[in-house]
Amino acid sequence: MFLRCHPRNKNGKEHRYWSVVESRRLDNGKSAQRQVLYLGEINDSQEAAWRKSIAIFDEDNQQASEACLFPDDRPIPVDQVNALPLVMSEMQLLRPRSFGDCWLGCCLWRELGLDRFWQKQLGDDRGKVAWEKVLQLLAVNRLCEPGSEFAVHRHWFLKSAMDELLECDFAVAEKDRLYRCLDRVVTHKDALCQHLVEQWKTLFDARFDILLYDLTSTYFEGAAEGIPKAKHGYSRDNRSDCRQVVIALVVTTDGLPLAYEVLAGNTADKTTLAMFLEKIQSMYGKARRVWVMDRGIPTEASLKKMRDEQMAYLVGTPKTLLGKLEKSLIDQPWEQVHQGMSVKLLEQDNELYVQARSSQRQKKENAMRRRKLKKLVHGINRLKRRKKIKRDYLLKRIAVLQKAAGRIRSFVKIREPEIGEPIDRKTFTAKLDKAAWKTALDRDGCYILRAHIPPELMADGMSKQPSVLWKWYMQLTHVEEAFKTLKSDLGLRPIHHQIQKRVEAHILVAFLGYCLTVTLRMKLATSAPGLTPRAALQSLSAIQMLEVHVPTSDGRTLIMPRHTEAEPQQKLILEKLNLTLPPQPPPRIRQGKLELPKTTSPQIL
Repeated sequence: MFLRCHPRNKNGKEHRYWSVVESRRLDNGKSAQRQVLYLGEINDSQEAAWRKSIAIFDEDNQQASEACLFPDDRPIPVDQVNALPLVMSEMQLLRPRSFGDCWLGCCLWRELGLDRFWQKQLGDDRGKVAWEKVLQLLAVNRLCEPGSEFAVHRHWFLKSAMDELLECDFAVAEKDRLYRCLDRVVTHKDALCQHLVEQWKTLFDARFDILLYDLTSTYFEGAAEGIPKAKHGYSRDNRSDCRQVVIALVVTTDGLPLAYEVLAGNTADKTTLAMFLEKIQSMYGKARRVWVMDRGIPTEASLKKMRDEQMAYLVGTPKTLLGKLEKSLIDQPWEQVHQGMSVKLLEQDNELYVQARSSQRQKKENAMRRRKLKKLVHGINRLKRRKKIKRDYLLKRIAVLQKAAGRIRSFVKIREPEIGEPIDRKTFTAKLDKAAWKTALDRDGCYILRAHIPPELMADGMSKQPSVLWKWYMQLTHVEEAFKTLKSDLGLRPIHHQIQKRVEAHILVAFLGYCLTVTLRMKLATSAPGLTPRAALQSLSAIQMLEVHVPTSDGRTLIMPRHTEAEPQQKLILEKLNLTLPPQPPPRIRQGKLELPKTTSPQIL
């Protein structure tokens, strides 16, 4: 990089404009140059009418003033009182740090009204730095580069432009201040969810008539003995060796969250539904909603209670229910949803049953069955061909083969030799139950959905068409996508905190990061549907902020924070989001001259 001067003549007067230019070597031996930073005009004219003044903040006196900038190789007018002669040959570019992704995170934070909400909730708490800014720092870090509070304090804050965006110094990222912020936010969780619901309605005209409910878990590193909710339980992260907590989440069909709850790690899924139904009603009133859930969440008692209270639901069912309803479903007509997917409807006992059949899924499940059956049969035949084999060893090998086969073993009837019988092809036989095998192959690719839609919801336009009900159930993928985003993109797992309140605050910060992510996804869905939030953030993170340090002849240093110009791809993203990069931050002046190596060109650090 080097400093370039652009001289121009206007009305007979010479003006000089300065910029930082990057030179890139091409394959053909030539070079191409790209303007990185535009610094603007440094006064050249002796006429007062052409002098350009800028507002500069004096860091030593803590006050702002107007000053005119002049290059040190030109005489300064005698009538100019507040002039800064700049030594352009000793200019430095310092502190390159990420700007574009952090700036976008702050824009999303303000668009959701989270600055106003947290100022209202935390404004009365005493602190050197506004607690809203501390929480914003943590949420934007969770969005851009997830890390612990210590990582924010130790590394990330210095690598980001959050000091300029928050208009705060390093005090906002002090280690104790970050942890103290976590201690203050958990009590406002329900109020936050209610605030966000209003924002979803305003920004995206969101509908809340269909709610998706599911649970996940996240585990701890360490013993976590001081955390009451940290328990061993069914781990969805395949970390049964670690203590965990369970997170229950309700989202709309667009993935917009309504509420969440942190539960003990040994909480069974089927015990959470009643609690969450009551929670949603207490927060948002008793509205007409359809609850869409997976099969492991509701029990027969909870479904009966929902029917008695005229609450609508749509849930998955165990595959055994298909055999019980198969005769009743035979006479019902199929309705094709799309190529390879058909559904049919059965009304029975004040409930709706939807049978779904996928030809592609049937082929996949058939192939899996045949592969396991083939492995079981080949293993049995190998045992049959052995001439000398003891009965105990034979029984052990059969048990191993049956365990590997899983449910397929029920189709193969094996006769084992009795004690004292010789082991041959008469005492050791295997026979395939062809009728049961054919029935299982025919049922592959099929499953049953169970629903209850009260009559008043039917009157309001709720449909009981099987294709509509099936599409509602397929939208459960949105809540699974929310869990994937929380765990993978936003670094929810593992949890290192050893205090209950900070564990829940850690999850709340991740939840805030998810709200920023889903807001960005909704905005991109309308204008750039092929672009993911993560890809947009990675692209904008290439927009850097630097500090241009220019010494003055009187021993001071002019500091001009400047963000780099957007590339064509980044400009396109900003255009799709209807955003414009903010103006350059105001310059500052600091007492003391930097010790620079003598050189005729600016040094890039």
